[in-house]
Amino acid sequence: MKHSSIIRAMLCLTISLAATLANASSVQVNTGAGAAPAVEPQQSTAAPLASSPIQFGTTASNPNELRITGLGGGSAQWTIVVLLTFLTLIPSILICMTPFARLLIVFHFLRQALGLQTTPSNQTLVGLSVIMTFFLMQPIGLAIYNNSVVPLQEGKITAIDALARSAIPMRQFMSHYVREKDIALFLEIAKEPRPANVNDISFRVLLPAYILSELKAGFQIGAVLFLPFLVVDMVVASITTSVGMMQLPPVVISTPLKLLLFLMVDGWHLLIGALMRSFN
Repeated sequence: MKHSSIIRAMLCLTISLAATLANASSVQVNTGAGAAPAVEPQQSTAAPLASSPIQFGTTASNPNELRITGLGGGSAQWTIVVLLTFLTLIPSILICMTPFARLLIVFHFLRQALGLQTTPSNQTLVGLSVIMTFFLMQPIGLAIYNNSVVPLQEGKITAIDALARSAIPMRQFMSHYVREKDIALFLEIAKEPRPANVNDISFRVLLPAYILSELKAGFQIGAVLFLPFLVVDMVVASITTSVGMMQLPPVVISTPLKLLLFLMVDGWHLLIGALMRSFN
């Protein structure tokens, strides 16, 4: 009896709750029917948004927003990949395709000829070589920018076409200073046929031949630069030996004399001028 009374009480409670929920749902339906005109403006504003496609990157919501667009109509992801790859190749391009190697070799020979170990410092010599390289390569860089970069930004050519166009000024520059002997050497190693003109030489042959020619030119200039300072060292060494100054190192006397000689003839002006005129 006790369990039956509990079951009856639970049934009565369930029936009362169901009736209450039914009354509440009927009230909400009536309220929604009466407020239907108020909801219509939201549906009317959502319709144009759904009908017009969303275009990402066409209009900037913030005028200060930074946007990266692809060059030549390409995707931004591939543009970033190309730019990062180009940044990693800048040191190799600077050394292998510009006069940087020749200039740096000559400056190091000058420091050794003067008998100075750390003055000017390596950073100073590298910075001077970079500035001189920029001075010499600025016309070529301007030609590459006008013929390759500008059409690529305007979408007139692809990245491959821009690379092919940029190779033309670099080929003309390197072929002007490369030696035929070095080209013949790498043509023989690569087993390529003898080209009819400079434009037929592949970059596989032209690049190593140009580097070899620049190394030879740098060592030639450095050797000539060494001769006057070598004469000063020999004269000082012979004088100190003849007067019996065996305990005094000749470099103690020769270094100030070489510095004085270099400053009297305005050596930096003569050296930079000769190097710049060697590339005209």
